[in-house]
Amino acid sequence: MFDFLRKAPAEPPEAKASAVGPLNAGFGTGIGSGRVKAMQGLAQARWTARDTVSLTRAGFQGNPVGFRVVRLISEAAAALPLVLQDAERRYEAHPLLSLLRRPNPAQGRAEFLEAVFAQLLLSGNAYIEAVAMPEGGVPAELHVLRADRMSVVPGPDGWPAAYDYAVGGRKHRFAMVEGVAPICHIRAFHPLDDHYGLSPIEAAATAVDVHNSASRWSKALLDNAARPSGAIVFKGADGQGNLTNEQFERLQAEMETHHQGARNAGRPMLLEGGLDWKPMGFSPSDMEFHKTKDAAAREIALAFGVPPMLLGIPGDATYANYQEANRAFYRLTVLPLASKVTDALSHWLSGHGGVDLHLRPDLDQVPALSIEREAQWRRVAGASFLTEDEKRALLGLPPKGQG
Repeated sequence: MFDFLRKAPAEPPEAKASAVGPLNAGFGTGIGSGRVKAMQGLAQARWTARDTVSLTRAGFQGNPVGFRVVRLISEAAAALPLVLQDAERRYEAHPLLSLLRRPNPAQGRAEFLEAVFAQLLLSGNAYIEAVAMPEGGVPAELHVLRADRMSVVPGPDGWPAAYDYAVGGRKHRFAMVEGVAPICHIRAFHPLDDHYGLSPIEAAATAVDVHNSASRWSKALLDNAARPSGAIVFKGADGQGNLTNEQFERLQAEMETHHQGARNAGRPMLLEGGLDWKPMGFSPSDMEFHKTKDAAAREIALAFGVPPMLLGIPGDATYANYQEANRAFYRLTVLPLASKVTDALSHWLSGHGGVDLHLRPDLDQVPALSIEREAQWRRVAGASFLTEDEKRALLGLPPKGQG
């Protein structure tokens, strides 16, 4: 398919490779297509365009809070231990587990899953390509495709009939086949879109713009371009406040030479007659601006579901301690996201393998939940009215003798 887009293969025809690999040549370092810019009047606020590329640049590449929350969630979710089981047993070894341990030659399990979770957080969509074995069955490789390059092609019934992956004016189409679909599309809930998900960074876009603007304002202060630290006021003997050109140039040269820069920090200033130093501090509105930046950081963390305490954001005392905040982070953010992705992968890969398998996080091996799991094990073990198999089922284990 689309052989005219490819060069002559250097390997035998049966070599496994992603179908979009030839399209990606020369386009691996950028984020994607050009940024959409909104033309607005000078008197209006300027907001980042609400597309994946612009939001990724502003909210992830250009914002430390957005960068940290995405990395924190994706790395924590990718590090969760996974178990594979069906209705009768839990598998210690299986082709699907081997596939997840090494999804493709360039990525291991953690890097692959981190890319899936990060794409879902930044765009609201994650696309995974399966490179099928020639004889069918379990895919030979799995590849994460960039969401900003993928578009859904709806069929007559409204459901996706194909997916187009576009790079630099070239396209590759993945036709959806019942049971063995080449693309797994995982999307966040979007109330107003039938085919694409809504990302947390889009919901936090206003807070991201405010936080970035506050950072630029602070940088301008450090560069001494927004507000001077003080003013030298001249009042002559005759009551006039004007310096001659020679006096002005001399004073300016002395200030630049002896009182500006890190080398001259703290040096006392010697003023001649008629000169007076008037320091300028932050006005109440300036101080409120700093509070606005902290509030914007909390809103970004809130949109992604990360307790501000974990990010070191001041002014938040929702949780009694760091351990409680970390447990809430896993319970309310990491585990729901990981369960959503593993459920989608289970359903999709089961269609390729022809068997019904369930992939899920192993809660008993998550250190942040150890206290909760220990209490649940103790409570279930003490329930004398339950059979052993019923207790195992409550703990997510297969029946005895089959696991």
